[in-house]
Amino acid sequence: MMEGGKPSLALVYQAVQALYHDPNPAGKERASVWLGELQRSMYAWEISDQLLQMKQDVESCYFAAQTMKMKIQTAFYELPQETHLALRDSLLSHIQNLKDLSPIIITQLALAIADLALQMASWKGCVHTLIEKYSNDVTSMPFLIEILTVLPEEVHSRSLRIGANRRSEIIEDLAYYSTTVVTLLMTCLEKSGSDEKMLIKVFRCLGSWFNLGVLDSNFMANNQLLVVLFQVLQRDECPTNLHEAASDCVCSALYAIETVDTHVALAMQLFQGVLTLETAYHMAVAREDLDKVLNYCRIFTELCETFMEITVRSPGQGMGDLRTLELLLICAGHSQYEVVEISFNFWYRLGEHLYKTNDAALHGVFKPYIQRLLHSLARHCQLDPDHEGIPEDTDDFGEFRLRVSDLVKDVIFLVGSMECFSQLYSTLKEGIPAWEVTEAVLFLMASIAKSVDPENNPTLTEVLEQVVLLPQTVHIAVRYTSIELVGEMSEVMDRNPRFLDPVLDYLMKGLREKPLASVAAKAIHNMCSVCREHMAQHFQSLLHIARSLDSFALNTDAAIGLLKGTALVLARLPLEKIAECLSDLCSVQVMALKKLLSQESSNGKSSDPTVWLDRLAVIFRHTNPYVENGQVHPCQKVIQEIWPVLSETLNTHQADNRIVERCCRCLRFAVRCVGKGSAALLQPLVTQMVSVYQVYPHSCFLYLGSILVDEYGMEEGCRQGLLDMLQALCMPTFQLLEQPNGLRNHPDTVDDLFRLATRFIQRSPVTLLGSNIVVHIIQCAIAATTLDHRDANCSVMKFIRDLIHTGVSNDHEDDFEVRKRLISEAMQQHGQQLVTQLIHTCCFCLPSYTLPDVAEVLWEIMAFDRPVFCRWLEVALKGLPKEMSGGAVTVTHKQLTDFHKQITSAEECKQCQVKSCVFKQRNDDKEALNWLLFFFWEKFKAIDGTRWSASERQCSFGAKGNAFREREKEKVHSLLPLLASLSTLLL
Repeated sequence: MMEGGKPSLALVYQAVQALYHDPNPAGKERASVWLGELQRSMYAWEISDQLLQMKQDVESCYFAAQTMKMKIQTAFYELPQETHLALRDSLLSHIQNLKDLSPIIITQLALAIADLALQMASWKGCVHTLIEKYSNDVTSMPFLIEILTVLPEEVHSRSLRIGANRRSEIIEDLAYYSTTVVTLLMTCLEKSGSDEKMLIKVFRCLGSWFNLGVLDSNFMANNQLLVVLFQVLQRDECPTNLHEAASDCVCSALYAIETVDTHVALAMQLFQGVLTLETAYHMAVAREDLDKVLNYCRIFTELCETFMEITVRSPGQGMGDLRTLELLLICAGHSQYEVVEISFNFWYRLGEHLYKTNDAALHGVFKPYIQRLLHSLARHCQLDPDHEGIPEDTDDFGEFRLRVSDLVKDVIFLVGSMECFSQLYSTLKEGIPAWEVTEAVLFLMASIAKSVDPENNPTLTEVLEQVVLLPQTVHIAVRYTSIELVGEMSEVMDRNPRFLDPVLDYLMKGLREKPLASVAAKAIHNMCSVCREHMAQHFQSLLHIARSLDSFALNTDAAIGLLKGTALVLARLPLEKIAECLSDLCSVQVMALKKLLSQESSNGKSSDPTVWLDRLAVIFRHTNPYVENGQVHPCQKVIQEIWPVLSETLNTHQADNRIVERCCRCLRFAVRCVGKGSAALLQPLVTQMVSVYQVYPHSCFLYLGSILVDEYGMEEGCRQGLLDMLQALCMPTFQLLEQPNGLRNHPDTVDDLFRLATRFIQRSPVTLLGSNIVVHIIQCAIAATTLDHRDANCSVMKFIRDLIHTGVSNDHEDDFEVRKRLISEAMQQHGQQLVTQLIHTCCFCLPSYTLPDVAEVLWEIMAFDRPVFCRWLEVALKGLPKEMSGGAVTVTHKQLTDFHKQITSAEECKQCQVKSCVFKQRNDDKEALNWLLFFFWEKFKAIDGTRWSASERQCSFGAKGNAFREREKEKVHSLLPLLASLSTLLL
């Protein structure tokens, strides 16, 4: 469409109408595709401007405003610098003319103006321009405040890659005008009175400026806006939307003063203001207004987060007032579990902080609060009295209970695992509690059972004795959770093997009942993992269970877990028994595969070969008996007997990637199981892999090849055959990756190819370096450094790093000089291209988490030949663009010179130190390089430092629900020490 020239406005308008109003979904889809293509074209600028001028209807104006915002965000470079001023004036005119049409159009145009201001270096003092132009017009105030709201939010937008230098310039400019903005907001409130919509806009805008961290805390401490904020939150009849906006603003303010010692006046005002909200919280509870209750709990949690260090440093004194914890415990007493859940991040952090201090007296101060928290959590974990069936892990309440379990594990040290476990157990012995109380107590006991010392502990043994005596008539949820508890007490059974028989009998009863089968299987798996030696006498029982898996109602993970446990016990049998028992254990799976290959009736068994392949894989993976040198591996004969079935399965399903992957996985663990004892399989396996790969290039063959190289690469007689395998696999691989977008479309292939190449470098470097194929592999690796796929990029970088390191590390082997010569030849041919590509990809292609591996590669290049590396790096840095499309300088000559000098001047440990005000000094050369490279990367790319909304900051991250502050820290600490990486200076 775009190849034929600019489309007419009438045609665009027709497409927009079809997008919104065509009753035919196919018509909507065609219009969407067409308009998407238009948005990517150069014509979109002019057409959007014309549609906004026409002001025909909401739909066309929204499309135009959204397009304008998108173009400014992602394609600003398309416009010549001399057009920027006209674009700015046009957008300011549009937002004024369309201010009454629709709020969503105003938001899109406000974003467009903000993004333009951030990229247009010639627009100095944009805040001053906007306020001067619109502040005297009451009707313009809503969109003016909207622009002033999104402007600080967009400073750290991931859509805009404006560079750290430009970002610093912008933040400094916004800080300069921040008091002017606050004064404007106060004026708005005075003029609008108690208008709800204006109050919401003002609070949103104020919160946005708090989030940017540029407001003067002393100025804000005495500002009337704070008074209005808390007055609104104290109002009994406050509308829900206004209450949420005010709550978000207070949370943003508390977040902004996290370094309390530098914001004492504002911190005190916020501290005292939040403490006044307790009555309002109780009123919201009385009115059953859950939205407001949640808002108050967010504020209380943010208060505790902000003042946590002071609270731990001086509990009960000044702003370490423990009333902050009382507020959270009041929230924990609310009937809805969603309320207490908001505070979990704080309790995690508090527990971690106290654990690190390791101060018994300090722990004693906080112990009563943790005890009360645990009491509340036990109540919140109770299922409804009318609940039927087993507890669910996948619904919202189930996920809440899992988070409770994590939290309890993290803070239990403050109370004492044994003390808490005993207290919980004592509640079960007092009278006859309701079943839901019993189940919740058992659930918490299961959470902490592993942290209780199992040695000579009568309480633990008593619990085991009582649990296995539970009658089958109790509520099934109680039986389910009791089985979970038993599974967590495997160490107790390992020290008290007399319990094995009664516990196994108890679990077998559960295994035969459909609702309890999977949890019982998991418990048996835990027993096998921990009590391997004692369980050996029960192997025949385990074998019977394993051969009858499909007679139990087990989910896939539970069935695999049972086989894993059985294999772990099998490995503890006498060597002379292992072969026969392994054969028996595998026979069900092998027979099932044979029947599928012969197309016999499956007799109710799964007709999916992956079920049986996965089961064989887990058996091979965990059957690892101790075999002395010179002894024949007991599993060798069994695997050789099974090979023809696996080979035929692979041939039969060679076109099905899912099945081939499982075959390769199974073979991988078979090879790992017997190690060099699988030599007889090497030739037929490699022959079949290469044959199938020519037709169906499944990347799992490359991975399996890396396993073979790992096992046999150091065997002189196998090296040439393995190199032939590599060369045969590389040809179709390169053809696949050289297709348009081949690297991006096949990241698994990239990942597995370089795993294979890396294994060669590790096991037989001279074999690979002396071959013809190595040049093509290096060229492919350089091209693949741009790939932003986590695993694939990691494998590429590891290959390059290990490749160069073979010429650096003098490990006193005979072939070191040969390796060094071969690496030198390769670096002469590819070094400059590699360094230039690495610098370029770090600045323009790679996400931050990939940076560390790049830094490791650069370190190895420098270690190999420092003078040459200095020249290569200089050429690479000179090739970087020095100015953005908006006219801002991305990186100064001095920054590049300093960067080059600091990287290349390190001679030995403790000489290379990063002297940046952003980062503390580091004494280790390699770590210092990582920090320095990150600093460089940050200067260019500037995608880091994103602030998170109040709602995002309440979310949990990872298994422990890390506090939102941890997210902020990760942006530095996980990007630096975690990643050994290149740096950030550009777009």
